[in-house]
Amino acid sequence: MAIAIQGLACRTLLSFTRPLVRCVRKIKHSSSVAAVESIVESVDVNKEKVQIPKSSSSKSNGDRKAPEWKKLSSKDLGIRTSMIGKPTRLVLNGLKEKGYEVYLVGGCVRDLILKRIPKDFDIITSAELKEVLRTFPRCEVVGRRFPICHVHVDDTIIEVSSFSTSGRKFGRKSNYSFRRPRGCNEHDFIRWRNCLHRDFTINGLMFDPFAKVVYDYMGGIEDIKKAKVRTVIAASTSFVEDCARILRGMRIAARLGFRFSRETAHSMRELSTSVLRLDKGRILMEMNYMLAYGSAEASLRLLWKFGLLEILLPIQAAYFVSKGFRRRDTRSNMLLSLFSSLDRLLAPDRPCDSRLWIGILAFHKALVDHPRDPLVVAAFSIALHSGGSLTEAVNIARSISQPHEMSFNELLEPGSIDSNDALIGEVMDLAVSVKTAICKMTDEHFVSQAMIEYPQAPHSDLVFISPALTLKVVAIFERVRGGKERGFVPKRGSKIDYEALALGRLNEVRHMFARIVFDTVYPPQPNNATPL
Repeated sequence: MAIAIQGLACRTLLSFTRPLVRCVRKIKHSSSVAAVESIVESVDVNKEKVQIPKSSSSKSNGDRKAPEWKKLSSKDLGIRTSMIGKPTRLVLNGLKEKGYEVYLVGGCVRDLILKRIPKDFDIITSAELKEVLRTFPRCEVVGRRFPICHVHVDDTIIEVSSFSTSGRKFGRKSNYSFRRPRGCNEHDFIRWRNCLHRDFTINGLMFDPFAKVVYDYMGGIEDIKKAKVRTVIAASTSFVEDCARILRGMRIAARLGFRFSRETAHSMRELSTSVLRLDKGRILMEMNYMLAYGSAEASLRLLWKFGLLEILLPIQAAYFVSKGFRRRDTRSNMLLSLFSSLDRLLAPDRPCDSRLWIGILAFHKALVDHPRDPLVVAAFSIALHSGGSLTEAVNIARSISQPHEMSFNELLEPGSIDSNDALIGEVMDLAVSVKTAICKMTDEHFVSQAMIEYPQAPHSDLVFISPALTLKVVAIFERVRGGKERGFVPKRGSKIDYEALALGRLNEVRHMFARIVFDTVYPPQPNNATPL
């Protein structure tokens, strides 16, 4: 049940026009505030159903009508302290013990409500950053324009921002002029002012884990109930203010399976080319968030649907067009199937290094340019898995009895590659083709020509893969041509070393790549074990 939903009505005074905002009276709590307790129970948060309490004031307000302010019990929302990581609790407790206000904010609150494991936890506090520095021995301020603190707890970095710094940041970034509304609690106003500058309503939530209250000033709870991604302010204004929000919105919708509000979707299409203003490093980071955390297939579908694939990945967009893929197509293809296989092995807390998904893109491009016999693809993936031993890979590939996926045009009808030497030659040629594909993907001229046959589509020569990263991707496939790796220790069992995978350790990336390719070309059959 929602707590203290309605209160005084007041008008906020901003430089842009906003409707009447309803303020709420401050919720009453016990004067004793306990520290956030440690984990005392094992909870499988992914299997619980989302139950958001109903409220008489929870009405559909439309995209631009200001929502009512709400304060809800975290217990009623199903949030338990054990769902917060121990390093985060240590930082929360450290600041609270010093007498500062402290909140979890943003996407982590949304994920806690959805019973998902947050990718990370962000904290905002009433303490100045210099006071955060004094509180924790392993802490530094990062960022010049918009500084925050990185607090190191064991191997985890917790980001801590300050209300005061955020206020200065937003004051520079926009022309909003704030005056405290009459009758509104000062703490509510400070929290609301910060949430107003969040990207999406479902990220505009604050959670006080000590008072066990979730503050919702932007209608985020209602949009979570509706599975909707909606900007806090007018979408056209929001995306002009920060075009990276377009990519973040794609990532959120793909990961959660949410849809966009009508206004948000329209502005995403209209302003899609604005993402080209972003730094290439930022684009790579956003693409990695989309493709490396278990929602790659959904992300690619959304990028295609909203006209961003031809801007960010023109080569792959040209492939979609050549296959007659419509914007809202629900069919699959080999590229989407490869990333679906990747998604099944990843999660927000179990990501992969970027070289893996770049390698998948290059491998698929190589097959599009030169389709191969399934036997060649099988031997290629097994060779990667076994450290480059082509003789061993060929023998295993020839022993495969299960059928291959027959719907992919990138795979030829099984032919008669009679000799092992001929098969080894084909495998080595595929390795060369993959390297060539990587070079094409990082060549601005080639990228700019990818969509040349489709003049109605926007053209892009964007290459966000750096030369250093290109070399790391190439290294995945070099062992196939170089032969058996000296000192190679074969992987036993199918357990994935996610720490090594996230760090990009070559052997684990190769094992994962081989598994994805093999499982895509030879889909696992019930009760049948695969060689990998």
